[in-house]
Amino acid sequence: MWKGLTLYAARIRQFQPNARLYLLSVILTGLGFGVYRLLFNFYILSLNYSESFLGTLITVNSFVALLGALPAGFVSDALGRKRTLLLGSGLAVLSIAGVVLWRHSLGFLAMNVLSGIGQSLIGVTGSPFLMENSREEERSYLFSFSFGLQTLAGFAGNWLGGHLPAWAGALSGTSATSTTAYAGALLAVTGVSALAIVPLALLRRNRQAETTRSLFAPFQYAREKPRMLITLIGPMWVTALGAGLLMPFVNVFYRANYHQSDATIGTLFAIGSLMMGVGLLSAPPLADRMGKIHMVVVTQALSIPFLFLMGFAPWFWLSAIAYLVRLALMNMSNPVYQAFVMEHVEPDARATVASLVSMSWNFGWAFSPQVSGWIQDHYGFAPIFVGTGIAYVLAIVLYYWFFLSGRSGRAAPTS
Repeated sequence: MWKGLTLYAARIRQFQPNARLYLLSVILTGLGFGVYRLLFNFYILSLNYSESFLGTLITVNSFVALLGALPAGFVSDALGRKRTLLLGSGLAVLSIAGVVLWRHSLGFLAMNVLSGIGQSLIGVTGSPFLMENSREEERSYLFSFSFGLQTLAGFAGNWLGGHLPAWAGALSGTSATSTTAYAGALLAVTGVSALAIVPLALLRRNRQAETTRSLFAPFQYAREKPRMLITLIGPMWVTALGAGLLMPFVNVFYRANYHQSDATIGTLFAIGSLMMGVGLLSAPPLADRMGKIHMVVVTQALSIPFLFLMGFAPWFWLSAIAYLVRLALMNMSNPVYQAFVMEHVEPDARATVASLVSMSWNFGWAFSPQVSGWIQDHYGFAPIFVGTGIAYVLAIVLYYWFFLSGRSGRAAPTS
């Protein structure tokens, strides 16, 4: 064990200066996003909008991120990683401020469009940036550390988000569940998110890693290597379809089904972020021991029973425990698999493949929340959990079929 901890510390010490600055920005972003993720749904519902409209907003955000993935990869190559990260972060900050200052359905739609563009720029640029600022020996550790730190910062953000409305309400003399209280809390998030831009401004540009390409490079790459892309991206796309049904509405589920307060849900989300962060940070040694794809299949398969226990448990405490275990198991393999994907494409194609990966994920989130909102209005959450479980099982089968079955020697992607 001591030898493993020593190796882990040695890998962290190998992180390059650019990577360290990026991780600092990730911490601040995770803190702000933890609050925003918890409170945005409640803020919209406090204005007497329906769950269906909330689903529409989430769908618009993801649909724009889907459409923006292709030009985002082009922008990332044309402007460079640093400028693209700065642009995406700036748009994200403006979108948070906008939902507070422009309280109209049109304003919410416009700000979700802006947020989707920012997410595309950040999401498409992040993996190539980490790849270009790491060596093979510490790469899995850097990817997992990036995800893990953001999640642990989300732990603090979720806890803070559960209490901020009460504090803002006390200052304004309103209820903790009032629109004024939620708006005050979201304004505080805007300031924290703005601070995350500072470390990005200090990044040194890696000119050797920058390149230029056609806006239609992803289409050309897909035409040249369709089997590789289907193998790498297909399971993630199926997972995204299932995740989009449930994940944006977990806080609504706990309020509607178990009648829990904002503070309780915020505390649960905070503990969930803490557990997921610990899981993400423990992922690289497991991947070294088991192999990347074995780890993906095993951890995600173990999460399925806890998903159904979360949705159908008769008591809140049992559902909450299942939520925590499922969250850690399902998500701990994500950075390891993203590093695996980046390792299996040529250096000049990383932004292209990152664009397609982002598209596959956002395609699921672009359509599933709209469907989920309608199902919730008419049938409740039971069909949501069943649909999510089916999608996750299918994704696990695809991982196994593509990489671990007897045909894996023919199907596994190669650079």
